Amino acid sequence: MTDDFDLIVIGAGSGGVAASRRAAAHGARVLIAEADRVGGTCVMRGCVPKKLMMYAAGFSRELHEAEGFGWTGVAGRFEMARWADAKERELDRLEGIYRTMLAESGVELAPGRARLLAPDTVAVGHRKLRATRVLIATGATPAHGATPGLDLAMTSNEVLNLRQVPSSLLVVGGGYIAVEFASILAGLGAKVTLAFRDSAPLRGFDTDLRTRLAQSLADRGVVVAAGVALRSLERSASGYRLTRADGSVLGAEAALNATGRRPNTTGLGLEDIGVHLDARGAIAVDVDSRTTVPGVWAIGDVTNRKNLTPVAIAEGRAFADTEFGKLRTRMDHRNVASAVFTDPPIATVGQSEAHARKLGPVDLYESDFRPMKTAFAGGSSRTYMKLVVDGLNDRVLGIHMIGTDAPEIVQALAVALTCGATKRDFDRTVAVHPTAAEEFVLMREASRRHSTAASEMP
Repeated sequence: MTDDFDLIVIGAGSGGVAASRRAAAHGARVLIAEADRVGGTCVMRGCVPKKLMMYAAGFSRELHEAEGFGWTGVAGRFEMARWADAKERELDRLEGIYRTMLAESGVELAPGRARLLAPDTVAVGHRKLRATRVLIATGATPAHGATPGLDLAMTSNEVLNLRQVPSSLLVVGGGYIAVEFASILAGLGAKVTLAFRDSAPLRGFDTDLRTRLAQSLADRGVVVAAGVALRSLERSASGYRLTRADGSVLGAEAALNATGRRPNTTGLGLEDIGVHLDARGAIAVDVDSRTTVPGVWAIGDVTNRKNLTPVAIAEGRAFADTEFGKLRTRMDHRNVASAVFTDPPIATVGQSEAHARKLGPVDLYESDFRPMKTAFAGGSSRTYMKLVVDGLNDRVLGIHMIGTDAPEIVQALAVALTCGATKRDFDRTVAVHPTAAEEFVLMREASRRHSTAASEMP
C-alpha cells in the first residue's frame, strides 16, 4: 500500500521543518521523515548546545572581571556533568516544541531512515510513500578523510556530550567548529592545542579578523600550531599524538576532529534515481533548489552552498512559497551575516577587504580599542571593527567585527548593508553612548584607501 502526499521532506532539521510547515500552511499535505531526533544538527548537536557550552565557558572571564568591579570572594568550580544534564533537559524541551509545531501545522512525522525508490516514491521503514515533490534536507555530518587517524578522535557530536573537561585537548582543524571549541574548552579549563595547516584560522574570513582571532586564542592560553601540514593522528598510552609534516608531534589527553563536514547523502538512493552529486558528495541544485531530477529538490548543508542554519530555513521557505504558495521566491546568498562564537566572538556580513579590492577601489574604516568593561577590570581583550566601503559610490560592502557582542551588533547592521546603506548614512546616524556599537558610526577618516583594483596592481 502506498500513501500519497503533496510533499515528502527527508530530514527534520531546521530547514526541513521550516519547509514542511510553510508548505502545509499553503494547503499541502506534507510528511517529514527523520532517522534521528527532531530538530536536526543545529538544535540537537550543533548551534544550540554549542552556544550553551559557550555561555558556561564565558563565566570564567566574568568571574575574573567581577573582582575588578569591587566584588570579593568571587570563585567557582565548573562541573561538566551538571551542565550536561541541564543541556539534555533543554534539548528535550526544544525537541518537544519542534514536534508540537509540526503536529499543529498538520505535518505528519515518520520516524525512520528514508530512501528514494523513484523520483516520486520514498521508503521509510516498511512504508512506501509517494509525493509529487520530494525535498532533501539531510544536512551534513563530520568528515574524517583529511588526515589518517581522524576517525579515532571525537567530533562535534561527541564533544557536546562530555561529562568532564579533559585536562588537555588537541583540536585538529582551523574552521568554525575548531576555533569555537578550542576557545570554549580553554575557557572551561582545558589546556588546548589548535593544529591546522593554513597560516591563520577561518579561511575565507577577512584577514584582519583571522589574525586577531589567532592572537586572542593565544592570549587565552590556546597553543596555535599553524602553518604545517598534518600527517597522522594516533592513540597513545597517554592519549593522542598528532604527527605533522615537519616531524613535530603534538599530544593531548583528548582529541577533537574539527576538519569540516561532508554532505549527508549516503544511503538515500540519490544516484540510483539520477540525482547528480558533485565531487564532494553534495547535491547539485539550481537557484530554485531543483536537483537534476524533476520532482526532487534539496536545501541546506546537503547542497554545500552556504552552510548556515538560517540559510537552510530561508531556502526551505523559498521552495515552499514558490511551489505551493504561487509566490516566486529565491534565496539571496550574497550578503548573509554569520558569527563565530569564540571568546571574543566574531561577526561579519558582506565582502572582505581582499574580495572587495578585486572588484575595484575601496576605502577601509577601522576602530581598535579596549571595551570599557574590560579596561576598567584591567583586562587586555580588545575589540576590532572594520567597514569596507566602495571607493566609487560610498556604499558599504562589508562589516566585520571581533569583540564582545559582535554577533548582536552585526546582525542589526546587516539590515543596513542589505538595504544598500552608504558610509554617509553611517556618518549621519547619531550614536548611542556609551556603547561599543557606536564606533561603527563614529569612524570618520579612512584608515586605508586602495584606489586601484588588486588585480590591476603591479
